[in-house]
Order: sequence, then structure tokens, then C-alpha cells
Amino acid sequence: MNDDGSSGDGIRLSKRVAAQASCSRREAELLIENGAVRVDGEPVLLPQTRVQVGQQVEIETGARPVPVAPVTLLLHKPAGLATDQSHRLLVPANHHAPERAGLRFLPRHAAGQRCMTPLETGASGLVVFTQEWRIERRLTEDAALLEHELMVDVAGPVGPEQLARLNQAPARISISQQAEGHTGLRFALKGPRQGEVAHRCRDAHLQVLGLRRLRIGRVPLSGLLEGQWRYLLPHERF
Repeated sequence: MNDDGSSGDGIRLSKRVAAQASCSRREAELLIENGAVRVDGEPVLLPQTRVQVGQQVEIETGARPVPVAPVTLLLHKPAGLATDQSHRLLVPANHHAPERAGLRFLPRHAAGQRCMTPLETGASGLVVFTQEWRIERRLTEDAALLEHELMVDVAGPVGPEQLARLNQAPARISISQQAEGHTGLRFALKGPRQGEVAHRCRDAHLQVLGLRRLRIGRVPLSGLLEGQWRYLLPHERF
């Protein structure tokens, strides 16, 4: 490779953009990371991409070289997947389709995401990843105040005594559905610890068949299918 970043395989896109826009290499990288650069009509989001002399590089009119704003992502974690592995699902192919049409995914959106609301491996449902310090602080400092809503499927029927045993403050538990061989329970409790729901059920002599988290505070799982994710929208508050 030559000192100017060029080689027989082309030149780094960031160097090409810096020369074309008369800006610094860092500013060029920011333009690329913000999705403001197209190569031969297609958006390219990685500054290290190599381009040939004959390729057309376009920079969006009015684009500003600013850092990509941090985001919060909401994932429907599938059962059987460890939380510390679920960040692998934060890829464009798993972006919730109705939202994908209006919001552009940038590689920076998945980088450095921190999981703030882990679930047991056997559980499914809403998991929050964030890059935003305000969201991280809210989910950490106010964790004990945020209500979580969970649907818990247990084996067999649930009698009045078992339900009363489950309904110890600060939880509210009710029967949502009953079917042959199992019962669906709705749990609403503040700041649950990992394993707490299973422990409560064992205490009431109930076998947990499945657990799914539907809501954290005022933010719902909504229409996300297992393995899909979406952005936390500006108007949403935990």
C-alpha cells in the first residue's frame, strides 16, 4: 500500500471523500457513517471501503459531518438464547419491517450497545440495549421502580391458595387464561431480579413452562416477532 492510502485494490473511501469535499479524514468518516455517501448510486457506510478511480462517489447535498447520535434498541429475545449472545441479532435483516422503511440503520447503531435488562436463557421477550447514558441511568437508578409485565405459562391448574401465595407485594399476579394441562399467569412486578418469577412459582409448587416479558415501564414489546428489533422512538419513555 502507498503512503496516501491507495493501492492496486483502490483507495479508501474516506480519503476519496475528504479530497472531494475538501474536509478532514475524520469529517469524511462521519459523512460516510451517517449514510451521506453513495458509490455508483448505492449507499456505503464503512469508511474503509475501497473504491476504484472510475467509480462515482456522491456526497449528499447539505450533509454535515457530525457524530452518529446514540440510539436505544428494543429486541424480542427468543427463548433458548443467552442474553450475552443476543446482541448478534442486532443486524439490518432483523430490523422490524414496518419501521425499516422509515428509519435507516447505520453500523454505528449496533456498536457498543449495552444490555440493560437481561433475561434468563429460557425466557423470551423484551430486552433493552442502549448507547444513551440517560437511558442507562434510568434503567439502572430507577430499576426498582419500573414495572415489568410478564406472561408465565405454568403446568396444570392454579388454585386460589397458590394464587394468593404468588400475590405477595410488590407483585400483582392474575390468571390470564386456562387450558387443559396449563395455566397462563400475568405477572406485574417492579424491579424483578433474574430468576425471581421462577422462584415465586416454585414456592407455590408450580412448574414454569414458558416466560415472556411484554413490557418494561411504559414501553411494550408491541408487534415484534422473536428475533426482531426496533428503535426506541423519541416519544417513548420507560
